[in-house]
Amino acid sequence: MYVKASTRKTRDGQTIRYLQLAHNEWDPAAKASKTRVLYSFGREDQLDVAGIRRLVDALSRLLAPADALAAAAPAGLSFVESRSLGGAWLLDGLWRRLRIDTVLRPLVGSSRREVDVERVLFALVANRALAPSSKLAAADWVCQDVYLPDLPHVTDDTCYRAMDQLIEVEPALTRGVYDQIADLLNLEVDLLFFDTTSTYFELDEADEPLWRDQQGRVVAEDDPAAVKQAGFRTHGKSKDSRDDLPQVVVGMAVTRTGIPVRVWCWPGNTSDSALIRQVKTDMREWSLARVVWVADRGFASAENRRFLQQGGGHYILGEKLRAGTSEADAALARQGRYATVAENLQVKEVNIDTDDRFVICYNPEAADRDAAVRQRLIAQLTDLIDDTDRLPATKRAELRGVISTKPGLNRFLRVTPKGLLRLDQAKVKAEQRLDGKYLLRCSDPTLSAEDIALGYKQLLEVERGWRDMKTTLDLRPVFHRREDRIRAHILLCWLALLLIRVAETETGRTWTAIRTEIDRLHLGVFTGPAGTFAQRTELSQPQKALLTKLKIAEPPRIFDATPATA
Repeated sequence: MYVKASTRKTRDGQTIRYLQLAHNEWDPAAKASKTRVLYSFGREDQLDVAGIRRLVDALSRLLAPADALAAAAPAGLSFVESRSLGGAWLLDGLWRRLRIDTVLRPLVGSSRREVDVERVLFALVANRALAPSSKLAAADWVCQDVYLPDLPHVTDDTCYRAMDQLIEVEPALTRGVYDQIADLLNLEVDLLFFDTTSTYFELDEADEPLWRDQQGRVVAEDDPAAVKQAGFRTHGKSKDSRDDLPQVVVGMAVTRTGIPVRVWCWPGNTSDSALIRQVKTDMREWSLARVVWVADRGFASAENRRFLQQGGGHYILGEKLRAGTSEADAALARQGRYATVAENLQVKEVNIDTDDRFVICYNPEAADRDAAVRQRLIAQLTDLIDDTDRLPATKRAELRGVISTKPGLNRFLRVTPKGLLRLDQAKVKAEQRLDGKYLLRCSDPTLSAEDIALGYKQLLEVERGWRDMKTTLDLRPVFHRREDRIRAHILLCWLALLLIRVAETETGRTWTAIRTEIDRLHLGVFTGPAGTFAQRTELSQPQKALLTKLKIAEPPRIFDATPATA
C-alpha cells in the first residue's frame, strides 16, 4: 500500500498533482500486477492535512507503540529502539509533586558524585509499581526497557547501596514524607487505621537469634534493653497460611481516604497484641492532633486500650463476639432497635456498665451468607455422623479425630457421655444469634454510633492496601536475606503504594487501569546521517486527562537531539 501521485495539465498549461492511496494486486488472468486505487485524496495543493493527521493518529492507535513510532519515522532515519515512558513519567510527576525528592535528597546525598541516590531510589519505587522484579532485574529494566528522567543507567550494586542508605534514614524520611503529603493532600488524620500482615520466605531454616530491644530493633549485647530474641525471618502465625515457612510481620497505618502514612516490620514471631503500642509511640513524635485509632480484634487487649487513651487519644476496636466475655454476652443480651446507616449496615448502641461504649453492627447480606455456610457445614456433618451409633467405639473415636481437624465441622459436633456423635443444637442456635453481627468498642464519647460503625468499616482500606502490596506491587518473593535490606524493600513497597493510592484517589480509577492506559505512551529513538534524537508517541485524550487530573505536565515531544560527530 502506497501513495500514488498523478499529474494533469489544465487548459492554461498549469500542472496539477493528484494523490491517491493505492494498492498493487495480482491479476491471475492477466498474470500481472495491477494497481487498485483505494482512496483519492484529491489535489495536492488542496490537501486536508489536518484530516490526514487525524487518520494517521487513528491508525497508529491500532499498532503497538514501537510500531507506531517506526511507521511515523521521517525519511532517511532509522528507528533504533522504543522504551516505555508514560508510567515512569506519571510516577515521577507525583514523586516531585509530593516533594518526596526534596525530602530524600538531603538525607541520602551521594557517596559518589556520578550516582544520584534519590534517582536510583525513585527507579526502584517505579519498578515496584510498574514491573515488580528483583533488584538485578530492576537494573536491567532501567537500562533496557523504560525511560526514567535523569537516570539513563544503573547497576544492581548501585541499587543495593541506595537501599542501604534508605534504611539508615527511615525515621526522618517517613516523618518528612508525611509532613509534605499532609499539607499537599489535606489529609484527614482524625482516624488512623492500623493492621498487620505477614510475608513468608522459601527457606529451610529460620534466621539465627539476635539481641534486640523491645521494638525488635537489633542492638548490641551489652545494651541495657537487649534481649535475646528470634532472628528476623522466623516462624510464627502466618496470615498466608504458611506456618511451615519463616516469615516477617509487617504493619501499616492508613488514613480514612486510604493513604498509607507509615509502615513497620518486625520479626516473624511477633504477636499482634503489643504492636499497636509501639506504633502509637512512634506516631506520637509526629505531633498529630487528636487521633482515634481503629484496629481489629487482635489489638483489643486491656493493656492496649489503656495505652491508646494516653495523651487524650481514643480508639475504635473490634471485639470478639464468640469469646464468651462478659461484655460481649451483656451486649448481645440488651434489647433495642437497629438503625440503618447504610444499605448493608445497621447499628445499635448498647449500654453496659463500663467506661467504653459498645455498638452492635448487623449486615443483612453477611447474615444470609453466614446462614448458608452454616447449613452447608451442618449437612456435611450430618452425613458423616449418620448411622455411626452402630459403629464400634474405636471407629467412632477415629471419626471424631478426623472431624476435630476440621474447625468448621467440629464447631457443631457434640459427643455424648457414651461416646455417641450428635449435632450440637445449642451451638447451632447460639451461632444463629451471631449471623451478620460484629461488636465494636469505642472510648470516644463524642462519636455517634453511625460514625463508630462507618469508621470501623473503613478498616477495609488497610486490607485493600495489603492486597495491593501482595499482588500489584509483589511484596513477595523478597529477594533479600539481610534484615536491613528486607526492611528497605518494604519501605520501597510503601512508597510505591503511596504513589498509586494518590493516583487512584485523584483520578477515580484503579491503578491497573491507569497503568494500562499510560504505559501506551512510549519514547522512540531514531538515528540518521545528521545524528540521533528521541521522540514520544502522540498523547491520547485519556492520557491527557490522567495527567491533567494529577496536575502533571505533559512530556515534551522531543526529548533528546544529538548531532552526529564528524
